[in-house]
Amino acid sequence: MKKSATSLGDAKAAGRLLACLTAYDYPTARLLDDCDLDLILVGDSLGMVVLGYPDTTTVTMAEMLHHTRAVARGAKKTFVASDLPAGSCLTPALARENARLFRDAGADAVKIEGGLECLPMVEAILADGIPVIGHLGMLPQRVIEEGGYHIKGKSTTESDSLLRDAHALEQSGVCAIVLELVHPPLASTLTKELKCPTIGIGSGPDCDGQILVLHDVIGLFPWFRPKFAQPRADVAFEIQRAARAFASATKA
Repeated sequence: MKKSATSLGDAKAAGRLLACLTAYDYPTARLLDDCDLDLILVGDSLGMVVLGYPDTTTVTMAEMLHHTRAVARGAKKTFVASDLPAGSCLTPALARENARLFRDAGADAVKIEGGLECLPMVEAILADGIPVIGHLGMLPQRVIEEGGYHIKGKSTTESDSLLRDAHALEQSGVCAIVLELVHPPLASTLTKELKCPTIGIGSGPDCDGQILVLHDVIGLFPWFRPKFAQPRADVAFEIQRAARAFASATKA
């Protein structure tokens, strides 16, 4: 039976940690579907690791829908969520319309970046029966205006703001909240205070689960690797080894 939004909350209630990865295409999703993951995210990180953009800010709805359809064809058992890209949820009506497009493309939920300012959009999507995952801390879609990737929640002001945002998102009905680059002590506090699960990325070990970009886990994007991501394979090396062997054999 396919996992659902309820499965995420059930895992937290049972004290079981959540394992989550990204996927952007059919074969990868099909492989990951057999790996006992709790969530496959079609992240707008595809802008960087698949499309070669410098960041996620220019990823379009058309691109996200294209990759969501591919992943949905491969993931038959695992809960699939898709990122609402930058500019796709500026109003409640637009957010609802685009969330419907993701649902029609095969996503089981959508993820939205931001806190209190996003509540009208979150509520509009939830009212349509589409599960929503929140995203707090470092918001990649705002990387240009924030001048880079920075740990959030070290200061009292930031900490208080994130606490308010997290509790507001939970009260609105999100099924989980991704915490990206949140100061680990604060991430731990949020995890204890919230009933909905927290899914960390670069936010320490105390969240209810962890999510990483698959390319960082398998070593498929050697040009940049976050400090918090531990590679467990070197697929980039193997691709080049195989391609060079093919080229050498063919030319010989």
